[in-house]
Amino acid sequence: MTEQADETLGSPLPGVRTSIEDRPLTTAERIGGPGGPGAGDDGGGSGDAGRRQSHPPGSRAAIEWGVLIVAALVIAIVIRTFVFQAFYIPSESMVPTLKIGDRVLVNKLSYKLHDPRRGDIVVFKAPAAAATADIKDLVKRLVGLPGDTIEGRDGVIFINGRPLDEPYLPDDVASRTFGPEKVPPDSYFMLGDNRQYSKDSTFFGPIKRDQLIGRVFMKIWPPSSLGFL
Repeated sequence: MTEQADETLGSPLPGVRTSIEDRPLTTAERIGGPGGPGAGDDGGGSGDAGRRQSHPPGSRAAIEWGVLIVAALVIAIVIRTFVFQAFYIPSESMVPTLKIGDRVLVNKLSYKLHDPRRGDIVVFKAPAAAATADIKDLVKRLVGLPGDTIEGRDGVIFINGRPLDEPYLPDDVASRTFGPEKVPPDSYFMLGDNRQYSKDSTFFGPIKRDQLIGRVFMKIWPPSSLGFL
């Protein structure tokens, strides 16, 4: 009996499996998965899904709105800087086309894509002779092109000796008497539509191209006057 008991408790022979195996636990057994310790126990360990915590819905919505607002501001700044800009008309120099209080939209890309054209309504940086603390930009009609000889005589504008057709002016508008004057290269002669009451190139001379901000193409205020120019 003694020998049999000693043999039962002794070390297993090589290659012989015992009823209790000395082996590593499987993943399921370690984390309490099906078939392992802790299976069915609500207090057992959980996997990665249990450790992840999602943002509350309100927090996620706030982040999304913040991103949208920042993106909208960036787009607005880019558009205002490089494409379109609204301007307020502070004086009567462009009456009757533009009145005091009107707001217009300016295309700042126009003269990067093509040359300025006779008859365009243009916003440009006010020259030193016309600039004040409140006035940094002016809006006028482009009448004289580089190389033109321009003259105001008998209430009519002459370009290179020929009267200029100006269908945008009422019939009773008379231009000032000035000139003749030759427009320098890369420069433009600007006149207000309200010829007798406009401080324009008859006062401060031609405007250099690099002073041009853009072409006025639309009146956006008041709503009753909304339309292209």
